Amino acid sequence: MPFLSTGGTLARAAAGFGLALALAAGATAVTAPAASAQPVGSGTLSFSGDAGDYISGGQSYSYATDTQDRLNVSADSDHQHIGISVDGANGDWWYLDLAAPSGQALTVGEYTGATRYPFNSHVEPGLDLSGNGRGCNMLTGSFTISAVEFGPNGYVQTLDATYEQHCEGGTAALRGEVHIANPAPPAELDLGLDVALNGTASTLDGEATVHGSVTCTKPAQVAVSGTVTQVAKRVLIRGSFGTEVSCTPGEPATWTAKAQPTGTTPFQHGDVEVSAQAGAYDTDYGVHTSTTETVAVELKKTNS
Repeated sequence: MPFLSTGGTLARAAAGFGLALALAAGATAVTAPAASAQPVGSGTLSFSGDAGDYISGGQSYSYATDTQDRLNVSADSDHQHIGISVDGANGDWWYLDLAAPSGQALTVGEYTGATRYPFNSHVEPGLDLSGNGRGCNMLTGSFTISAVEFGPNGYVQTLDATYEQHCEGGTAALRGEVHIANPAPPAELDLGLDVALNGTASTLDGEATVHGSVTCTKPAQVAVSGTVTQVAKRVLIRGSFGTEVSCTPGEPATWTAKAQPTGTTPFQHGDVEVSAQAGAYDTDYGVHTSTTETVAVELKKTNS
């Protein structure tokens, strides 16, 4: 029988439980990481069904951002799967999943022989339209993509597709279409990290002070961390450091940090190895970006 639930959260929970059972039985449902769902700037999703179709109940449904319905879209980083959610202004909720066979990216073309996503085999396309407490346990169908355009990190800029699905092997069909038009994707956050070739070793507390700068392609709060390592008189001296700076494009942000030795031997005048990492969160894509740098730095004694 088709599954029933009283809300979107329960429906997705049921689907997740079904996925766990399928994996235990040996089904394949491995996907690449998806970016955070993005609001659709301009889009529509509509469908209607035959009299015997369980999902639509033989009715027609239509949703559009122009009429205050909310649409969100997300995609895998390898562009194999696109998921669209609808929160209707009238309280309706629906989910549409379109997936290419394993190892393939969605592109313009016709996808036949689709089965229920995410339980489709690695050679079958995946499809699923469910919501409002209704879904198929098993389905067959097809979909056609007439236009699709991705940006970085699973950003979906354009999608035009039609789809048809049949529940539980029945002949009654549900047919629909989806159209998404989003702005050009934002630039990705890119970081640069520089570690200065000079630093200081304090004679007061034995700490090493290192410094440098970071650059960014868009505003970001950048965390800089790392380790300072030195061998002096056959003694290994090591300490970690961390700091945070605000970065603005076009203006290198300087950073300074202190590394306290983990043992009793203080940092000495001479060469050390500094391994540093700069990281920041790209709020546009919901991903973390980082870069690393390892350099030899000369420490000079200081009384401060």
